Amino acid sequence: MKTIKSITLMLIALSIYSCSYDSESDLIDTPDEQEQQQEDPNILITYDDDIRPIMQGSCVSCHGNPPTNGAPFSLVNFSQVSQRANLILSAMDRQSGSPGAMPPSGRLPQATIELVRQWIEDGTPEN
Repeated sequence: MKTIKSITLMLIALSIYSCSYDSESDLIDTPDEQEQQQEDPNILITYDDDIRPIMQGSCVSCHGNPPTNGAPFSLVNFSQVSQRANLILSAMDRQSGSPGAMPPSGRLPQATIELVRQWIEDGTPEN
């Protein structure tokens, strides 16, 4: 019985220890990295690398396939997003709480909005 308790405690401690060094910076671009991409003219902003993660994290919960929560259209692939790029940017650029502001959970960081703006200015490249 004492051995089972010891093993259980050791497994719990190992689980806690293994999770303590996770970092969000490994998972998403920080605003500083996004700003650096915008400032470097040699870095091409693409849907696959830069815009798709924004859409997946901020839009697809409502603008999925099929759309939910009253969303009028899907934003799950390049074609759907690129066709509505200016509309998406306009909605993102509105102040939180104003009519049509997206996402409804709150305004995205300005660096993210500028990344979308630059992608549009670059001609909405896919990859």
